[in-house]
Amino acid sequence: MEKTALFPGSFDPFTVGHEEIVNRGLKLFDKIIIAVGINALKKEFLDINCRVELIKKVFRHTDRVSVVPYSGLTVDFCREMKADAIIRGLRTAADFEYERAVGQANRAMAAEVETVFILTSTVHTFISSTIVRNVYMNGGNVDQFLPDKLTTEDLRLCDKNIQK
Repeated sequence: MEKTALFPGSFDPFTVGHEEIVNRGLKLFDKIIIAVGINALKKEFLDINCRVELIKKVFRHTDRVSVVPYSGLTVDFCREMKADAIIRGLRTAADFEYERAVGQANRAMAAEVETVFILTSTVHTFISSTIVRNVYMNGGNVDQFLPDKLTTEDLRLCDKNIQK
């Protein structure tokens, strides 16, 4: 029986830390669906379609990873996609406290969906989409914070597409 996990997030932008969580998750699951969320409470940096395309570029080499946009409750989307689990990356103790609460709420709504936490490697602990956005928006090169298949230029191209 194939085991499928959903990795939800805004991924605005997708970082090397996110990539690490997916690659390590592939050791536990047969398939991972990266669910790029539309969050009405957050102001988007990159357009949802651009985020999806950038992440697809990172995982073009495997058919075990798919990338799809979604909105609404994550557990409802898990059911729709027939996912057995939700993967969440943990960088800090603060991440754990927040993710534990969300995981418990998800379990209350969908007991059949497990939440699996994967600890980020120490080398990636400080990397967040917020930091990458701030560096980028202030003219910095963010290549070191992005997966090898993405560059600062990729973000610029998305940025230009948004302004059109």
